[in-house]
Amino acid sequence: MARFGLTAKGVVYCLVGILAFMAAFELGGKSTENSDKTGVFQFVMEQSFGKVLLALIAVGLLCYTLWRLIQAIKDPSQSAKGIGKRLRYAFSGIVYGGLAFYAAKLVLGSGSGGNSDTRETVARELLQQPFGQWLVGIVAAGTVIAGIYQIYLGVSDKYKKNVQEAGLKHEVESTMIRAGKIGYVARGIVWIIIGYLFLRAALQSDPEEAGGSGSAFTFLENSSYGSFLLGAVALGLICYGVFMFMRARHEALAVR
Repeated sequence: MARFGLTAKGVVYCLVGILAFMAAFELGGKSTENSDKTGVFQFVMEQSFGKVLLALIAVGLLCYTLWRLIQAIKDPSQSAKGIGKRLRYAFSGIVYGGLAFYAAKLVLGSGSGGNSDTRETVARELLQQPFGQWLVGIVAAGTVIAGIYQIYLGVSDKYKKNVQEAGLKHEVESTMIRAGKIGYVARGIVWIIIGYLFLRAALQSDPEEAGGSGSAFTFLENSSYGSFLLGAVALGLICYGVFMFMRARHEALAVR
């Protein structure tokens, strides 16, 4: 279940990176608005046997969701660090469960034809609640912290332990570690930008300021040297996808 799920996650991230890179340098008429995960699902649907391919991705993401939720439930850690890990597993499972559900709806023909931004919807719903700006601000802070943690994972090489436990050949292990380092940093940058967009939505009380990875790509593209920055992050996301493939193939996976 874990290996199938990691493979599906790798496919999604590789496609996100490819579409973002194409958008950065205006290749194939791609735009940043259609380069997020939901845009990837639409892209897959447009290919030959698109429904079959997207159905496989949906099943894979469902497997990943179940694996993460099982980890959250079965992990025996009761320390503060262990509880934090279990919460991360549960949050990851919920997020990818939502993506699996969206992909399944597209396959069944009941999904939105457009590229709806779930984060903008979340911001809108939160702003309508009492202390809504504070709630959106909390989401912004949590997303930025998660992004910083992703960069920390890459820079500190904390993920290397699981890679080294797999007993791989030196060349394969080195490639996997490099792909993970670049991938975690790129993923962290995207999350930090998403958190910043949520913060703008909170400060301006405007849900349209919030956005997902597509909005983050647009933010990068509109900055100085935007095409090169977006292109670099896109390549990093492709590396993260490759890292998922290598985890699925080589890593000793367990519920712990």
